[in-house]
Amino acid sequence: MCEDHPERSRGVTHHASRITGGMMRFSKLVDYLAELEATTKRLEMTATLGRLFKEASEEDIAPIIYLTQERLGPAFEPIDFGIGEALAAEALVKATGKSKEDIKKLYKDCGDYGLVAEKLINDKTKRLSVVDVFDRLKEIATTSGEGTVEKKTRLLSDLLTQVTGHEARYVLRIPLGRLRLGIGDPTVMEGLSWSVTGDKTLRPQIERAYNVCSDLGQVAHVFKAEGVDALKKIKVQVGNPVRMALAERAKSAEDIVTRLGKCAIESKFDGFRCQIHKKGNDVRMFSRNLEETTAMFSDIAEGIRKQLKAKTAILEGEALAYDPDTGEFHPFQVTMQRKRKYDLEAMTVKYPLRLMAFDLLYVDGKDITGEGYAKRHETLASIITPDDKVQVAQHLVTQDAKEIEKYFMEAITGGLEGIMAKRLDSKYQAGARNYNWIKLKRSYQGHLSDTVDGVIVGYLRGRGMRARFGIGALLVAVYDDKQDKFTTVAKIGTGFSDVEWPQMREMLDKISVDHKPARVEAVMQPDVWVEPKYVIEMQADEITRSPIHTAGKVGDEPGYALRFPRVIGFIRTDKKPEDATTVKEILTMFGKQGKSKVSEQ
Repeated sequence: MCEDHPERSRGVTHHASRITGGMMRFSKLVDYLAELEATTKRLEMTATLGRLFKEASEEDIAPIIYLTQERLGPAFEPIDFGIGEALAAEALVKATGKSKEDIKKLYKDCGDYGLVAEKLINDKTKRLSVVDVFDRLKEIATTSGEGTVEKKTRLLSDLLTQVTGHEARYVLRIPLGRLRLGIGDPTVMEGLSWSVTGDKTLRPQIERAYNVCSDLGQVAHVFKAEGVDALKKIKVQVGNPVRMALAERAKSAEDIVTRLGKCAIESKFDGFRCQIHKKGNDVRMFSRNLEETTAMFSDIAEGIRKQLKAKTAILEGEALAYDPDTGEFHPFQVTMQRKRKYDLEAMTVKYPLRLMAFDLLYVDGKDITGEGYAKRHETLASIITPDDKVQVAQHLVTQDAKEIEKYFMEAITGGLEGIMAKRLDSKYQAGARNYNWIKLKRSYQGHLSDTVDGVIVGYLRGRGMRARFGIGALLVAVYDDKQDKFTTVAKIGTGFSDVEWPQMREMLDKISVDHKPARVEAVMQPDVWVEPKYVIEMQADEITRSPIHTAGKVGDEPGYALRFPRVIGFIRTDKKPEDATTVKEILTMFGKQGKSKVSEQ
């Protein structure tokens, strides 16, 4: 068992704490974190966050949001805490005077360094503010140079000597990624609304601002300091990624014409969605999930510097690996090999990338997201000098279904995913998924006409030949974007190799939890629950109704499930959980599937 330990003397502090004006004590935040940890009901979570945000000061609100999401800033500015389990253990040795063996024994009993800290640290004095702790953790994260590990250990030890045991639990859980609160961006946004209105009515205004700047801390600070109307002042800014616009699915070329009339038809490229920000010679690139990819895709960054004539710009495109000799694009599995953080130079030579640019959001000081797509594309083409690394995606403007069908067949014959159709007068709607953009992807005989991106929420232990792996199947969910929940759609055990199964188990065990995660809705019980983090791409024969899955489930009606699912590739590292296929899309696919079957009879 994880037992209490006697009090020990406190270390000398090296920082003065700041509790001024209305600044929140860290102990108060910890009380709220414990309350959030104790519930799995989203409405209760939202109300609790609402009370927390209401009590927070203007100075507190951004650090509070970052810390509750285990960050030190927005997702696109990933500051690594640089605190692993070994460093946490060493800091506890220094802070408590206990031996390393004692610390490791306690950890073995508890399985959580946060609980170990809580048991060993018995000071009852509440000294530090939220901003104090945030600043100390940031100091640790940004410490570098000779003796970095020793410096970080000393700083963390010093911090631990200035907090209570209950506070220490979270001082370690936050940088170790062990909060497991299940709070997604939608829940935070609704919590901000609740802090003022007691309901979620202000979420649309908050979400619009977030979609534009991708920084919930900034949004919360403006909302807290100046009110909801001030959120209109948050504009597109070079360096802050705009949350990317998304597409709905089409049933056919005729469906595209019915919905859009005259529209632009582009090839749908199977690569990495990129948003590129240029300011002079400074180029930054971001993925769909806001991860910065500049270092990995240095060849495209160099192409932007040489080919983009604008001084400042934000543009979007798809990055694909290609064969320089033939000009042909490689399959996505090859392009995926460019997304690594080592051997960058060798991979750049082996699999060079080309950016197929298709949209422009900002140019030379002007936000053009409010202009129509046709005008944005025309401006994009005018500022790119033709060359190898960056090319403008060509499109066909038509309202003829036969022309669209021909374009579609040429795209898939060329090895591409399908086509995109875009409303000519549509504005760029950050973060929105609607029928301004429509995708039509290739079909597979006997299969669903599209793939499904699912989020792993648990796994079942292996049987038979897979018993040696300790993992034999995954429980996979899709995203309910209305409820900010993950609802199960498949149990999948096909598609991974004997090499990949042990890798998968190792990855999942690092994010395992001892209870169903707060944002997961499930009837089926896996042997091991995991936090919704990893996205996989799946193919299946069809979608069926199922009493054991919760995707699309309403009341006593059965949910929806994939029949004979199999994995394509490995983990989709370019996507975050909220980028998974939505419940609405599953229902749409189910409807399309039913209609095609009727027409075939």
